[in-house]
Amino acid sequence: MPSLEGHLLIASPDLLDPNFVRTVLLIVRHDEEGALGLVLNRPTKTTLKEALHEVHDTPCLREDILCLGGPCQGSLMALHTQPLLMEIEVLPNVFFSANSDHLEQLIAESSGETRFFVGFSGWAPGQLESELETGSWRTVAARPEHIFTSAHDSLWRTVSREIVSSTLLSALKIKHVPHDPSMN
Repeated sequence: MPSLEGHLLIASPDLLDPNFVRTVLLIVRHDEEGALGLVLNRPTKTTLKEALHEVHDTPCLREDILCLGGPCQGSLMALHTQPLLMEIEVLPNVFFSANSDHLEQLIAESSGETRFFVGFSGWAPGQLESELETGSWRTVAARPEHIFTSAHDSLWRTVSREIVSSTLLSALKIKHVPHDPSMN
């Protein structure tokens, strides 16, 4: 199976695991060693500033909402648009960082788009492929607007509709649909 890095996993309506019901994940890494993803639509009620106040003496002025990246324990991670602070380019102009020096700079800066996560979603070798075969997930290429949206509550529904529309257009062999079909 080709790598799904830079793709979204959209939970099937039949996926009943409470960790993943109606979730949208971005696959950050996917290779023969397994996969790592971040849930995009599970914001917490805690801001980055509040969370860091509990564990660091360094002042933080960022009021970003901290997101729950998945059920696996992990340190702070970020998706962002700062190429000099990246460890992985997930898709063009969207980068992943978990390095503490990079995170400190992202926390100190307010330029560019950034999402902060605690925890992550992980799969052992072959596990994600097995879940895809059972129909637990649907996939689609990610776009920056999926990642940096503030519409967390509607992301699953929005991306699910995009997949259904795309599948329908493909089945009907329709190559182009104008933004406003009434203008056709």
